[in-house]
Amino acid sequence: MTPNLRGKTLFITGGSRGIGKAIALRAARDGANVTIAAKTAEPHPKLPGTIYSAAAEIEEAGGKALPCVVDIRDESLVEAAVAKTVETFGGIDILVNNASAIMLTSTVDTPMKRYDLMHQVNTRGTFLCSQKCIPHLAKAENPHILNLSPPLNMEAKWFAPHVAYTMAKFGMSMCVLGMAEELKPQRIAVNALWPKTTIATAAVQNLLGGDELIRRSRKPSIMADAAHAMLTRDSHAYTGNFAIDVDVLREEGVEDFEHYAVEPGQELFPDFFV
Repeated sequence: MTPNLRGKTLFITGGSRGIGKAIALRAARDGANVTIAAKTAEPHPKLPGTIYSAAAEIEEAGGKALPCVVDIRDESLVEAAVAKTVETFGGIDILVNNASAIMLTSTVDTPMKRYDLMHQVNTRGTFLCSQKCIPHLAKAENPHILNLSPPLNMEAKWFAPHVAYTMAKFGMSMCVLGMAEELKPQRIAVNALWPKTTIATAAVQNLLGGDELIRRSRKPSIMADAAHAMLTRDSHAYTGNFAIDVDVLREEGVEDFEHYAVEPGQELFPDFFV
């Protein structure tokens, strides 16, 4: 039988749109329970989707949804969302640390307010959500933490253009490095997933390159399928990995990636850090 996430409970941060929502919908098709822990309760003028529209899509796809208004910088809000998830679904099997803040600016051009935001959301938010979910994950049958963060390639070229952002994303990856080893006795897998190419998300559209870059990107579904493959693996055996989406899917026997392209035939744009 193909491994699936039926009946599993996922806690996904920042899952109202983009890759987080795609992972939620892939799990929902298996019949999973999904908590969407994100800030977007009201529609954003430039960004599609709220926690409530994402929850409706999850239910429509065959899952059960719990939308929670959460700013993952706020410890009390995270604690409340975790408690509500356990109360609603009986536990937590999987944490997906997807929420992220980005600003691709030089040292001089990075306002400290944005520096603080990136570190509070990316590094601290990942640590905080992991901390609050671990006691519940420890009771699960096949518990996983998945951080959407890059391999720890400590090369100057990945730091120089945007030191603050790279530090914040690598903070998420350092959580993987440390927690994977720390949590081995509890059989809690901790892994990272990162795309080989840019993914067609609002961040890529608005911050990186507009429509032209979107045409050279892949759809969020490639990350969702790779995440699904990782989250159905044995948590005792598969931990501490810094995985790339195409590599994970190749391990699953996937050879044709063309259907993931926004515009098949376009030369794909490589993502940062790989």
